[in-house]
Amino acid sequence: MDRMRRGAPILVHGDGTSPWTLTHHTDFARAFVGLIDNPRAIGDSFHITSDDSPTWNEIAASLADAAGVEARIVHVPSDVVAAADPHWGAGLLGDKAHALVFDNSKIKRFVPDYVATTTFAQGIRRSLAWFDADPSRKLIDAEENAIWDKLIEGYEKGLNHAVGRFQVAAQRQ
Repeated sequence: MDRMRRGAPILVHGDGTSPWTLTHHTDFARAFVGLIDNPRAIGDSFHITSDDSPTWNEIAASLADAAGVEARIVHVPSDVVAAADPHWGAGLLGDKAHALVFDNSKIKRFVPDYVATTTFAQGIRRSLAWFDADPSRKLIDAEENAIWDKLIEGYEKGLNHAVGRFQVAAQRQ
């Protein structure tokens, strides 16, 4: 949010079109409480997720909308991110490299009235309002920002250089 509010570009891995399931804590709690009350759930395992699965581009757009700004997205391949920032890249090359949409039929069988009602866009507006209410809650990681700046700048420079070489070669033909 800090980057977007400052007008800095944000990094979205890959092309940003894979869906990702995000679940608001209030929705999770509603399903969890329904399981606690259910003797049939003892000894079983569950995942509790929303049916809301926005793409990474939509997630970035919702974040920007909540902040009242436009998202300046730079798409960077996940393997490039992993090479520049192994800590963050490990997750990108793991579960975040694939579309993640869950089948919620099991939780709905055990907790029939469970319906996730809070979309990511709604939830992030609430979360942002909470952070904005107290500036001490806003912790900015300068090191991570520096990595993002360097990664985005380097990727754009390299991409622009490659595009320039392609254009020169095409003009020669």
